[in-house]
Amino acid sequence: MAEHDMPTVDDTRRTAFAARRQAFRALHERGCFVIPNPWDVGSARYLQHLGFKALATTSAGFAFSQGLPDSDLVVSRDRSLAHIAEIAGSVDVPVNADFSSGYGQQPSDVADSVMQCVATGVAGLSIEDSTGEPTAPLYDLSLAVERVRAAREAIDRSGTGVLLVARAECFLVGHPDPLRESIRRLQAYAAAGADVLYAPGPQTPDAIRTLVEAVRPKPLNLLVARDIGLSVTDIAALGVRRISVGGALALAGWTAFIRAAQALQSSGSFSGLADLVPYTEINALLETDFQSRKGRAI
Repeated sequence: MAEHDMPTVDDTRRTAFAARRQAFRALHERGCFVIPNPWDVGSARYLQHLGFKALATTSAGFAFSQGLPDSDLVVSRDRSLAHIAEIAGSVDVPVNADFSSGYGQQPSDVADSVMQCVATGVAGLSIEDSTGEPTAPLYDLSLAVERVRAAREAIDRSGTGVLLVARAECFLVGHPDPLRESIRRLQAYAAAGADVLYAPGPQTPDAIRTLVEAVRPKPLNLLVARDIGLSVTDIAALGVRRISVGGALALAGWTAFIRAAQALQSSGSFSGLADLVPYTEINALLETDFQSRKGRAI
């Protein structure tokens, strides 16, 4: 092969991301899988080490790690994109971006932001229909649908096959009839081109099953951010295609940190430092990971 025909780093990256996108799409075709949410490179690589087949970013986990509240009015688009790109480039499995409300009110602005998110190497991205405004927390359905349609068209123009996840935030914003409104919105988003539907909030088998049936045959993503008394097997039996945990793993880390720090400050107790995972275990794992990645393009 002539020198000028040798694949470049960019060529290698594009090939790797294309393979991940294909694998990610296949995961949604049958069965049920867990897509956990790391908040930084270390947590992403550890989750990959455990064998998860795909990962998703968490806007909350990232925002908290930056000392910021979870809001795309506070965490800028550029900051979010840099984080998403870092996570997507740090692991070898597909990554879905928690892209908040798409960093744009109007469809054209959402489309522009989506194109930039696709360029980070993600295999999927989610767009919410929340406005961030307490008096009108959800976009009117007609505008919300146009925003999803604009995201769909932007992805199609990219030719990448990135999966589009559309989220109905009805439960999270306190809508008076969240299940019914979620169904209405998710069905409209499916018609507008969303590949995966997502309504964070339902935790009972009846509500989960109702959402699954409402969006079938398209896959439903279920958020499980606390122990709801159901296992992955139980949730899979309800027809859910994928399960995410949002910021819950980050909150688990924060919970242990807060309790240990409070005990140290209030009573001088080191009880919060009992039963820690040994430094040597984590360091050895990351040293092995570092050596395996050394010299690789991605």
